[in-house]
Amino acid sequence: MYSEHSSIVIHEISKLQSPEQLWSPYDWYHDMIVNNPIYYDEKQNVWNVFRYDDVNRVLSDFKLFSSIRKRSVSPIPPVITRVDINSTDPPIQRDIRKLVSSAFTPRSLKEWEPRIRGIAKELIDNMKQMNKPDMISDLAVPFPVTVISDLLGTPRQDLHYIKNWSDILFFPNSEVDVTDQAKRKYRAMSEFNEYLLPIVKEKRQNPEQDIISDLTLAAYEGTQLTDEEVVTFSLGLLAAGNETTTNLLGNMFYTFAYEQKGIYQEILSNRSLISNAIEETLRYRFPITLDRVLTMDSDVLGVPMKKGDVIVIWLGAANNDAEQFPEPNKFDIHRENSNKHLSFGKGPHFCLGAPLARLEAQIALECFIEAFADIVPTETFNPALHLHKGTQNLLTLPVELKIVDKSII
Repeated sequence: MYSEHSSIVIHEISKLQSPEQLWSPYDWYHDMIVNNPIYYDEKQNVWNVFRYDDVNRVLSDFKLFSSIRKRSVSPIPPVITRVDINSTDPPIQRDIRKLVSSAFTPRSLKEWEPRIRGIAKELIDNMKQMNKPDMISDLAVPFPVTVISDLLGTPRQDLHYIKNWSDILFFPNSEVDVTDQAKRKYRAMSEFNEYLLPIVKEKRQNPEQDIISDLTLAAYEGTQLTDEEVVTFSLGLLAAGNETTTNLLGNMFYTFAYEQKGIYQEILSNRSLISNAIEETLRYRFPITLDRVLTMDSDVLGVPMKKGDVIVIWLGAANNDAEQFPEPNKFDIHRENSNKHLSFGKGPHFCLGAPLARLEAQIALECFIEAFADIVPTETFNPALHLHKGTQNLLTLPVELKIVDKSII
């Protein structure tokens, strides 16, 4: 039975229990959009919204649908600072966000682009030498975590620690043992804090060209951020710049190699389609859920809801709503409104790392195209058998890569 502080287990709501159902939830999305667009789950005492327009409304109206909440689909341990960007609303959230968002402005990203491109080229050059490359372990995982670690200013030799903490903290609740998962999250948070605090203290004394150094110089409410608040910000940036890009790259290359033959060749011949391919991947296969809390009684979604009620927002379903995206189950890099997807959220809580994720995917695909003439399956591959337990995220993606023959260019 749920309590006021209990976590929300997504797959207990959806009943997508098998790996096959997790990987291909489209029939269930369609059924809920048509037959249960506003669905109340009694077991966990949460409302669920699926239609594009409803999801868009909930995400956009922070005054009615608040992010200040006690229950979540992917909770991380609470932080006792002034700057918990994910659990506040404007105007406080807006002020906090200004401090961090400078790292993701077009100007800032332009300055980082050569470093990001260098990381992508290094990883892709290594893949040329591999007999059996894996798009997840050899590119999709190391690329974004290396980028965000470099931008933050943490040592590269510690990447495996950062990746492990990120996985534990930001993966959604498992239906197996939520209590044990909560303990692992607290332990990961503690270890991350212990790791990062000395780095923050050092950079405050000797600033360098990185985000942590910039944050030690920033001010909020008339005072500089404390070391602990810089750590909190850095944790949020780690989330914003890591898992999203890993899943985006894995899902995109899976589609190229295993699901829609010929798309990669089409992009090779018309590189202006790269951005379209990225946006359509974000729309087509990006099963994200978020949550909000009602601030007052309301029937704005068509059914009476009470103040304090929790709303689970199914972005993956909204992105597959046929009213917004005709033939939603078709991956179409020529779709004109792919960029209207809601995978990065909407409104004041729009994903802080969205510009970085898009830039990373753009650079990764550009560098990949320069190196490889084709990406093809290696053997029979069932993605449902290669998912992180209880998630829709690929653990592995074996492919065969055909290297570009520079002699005929």
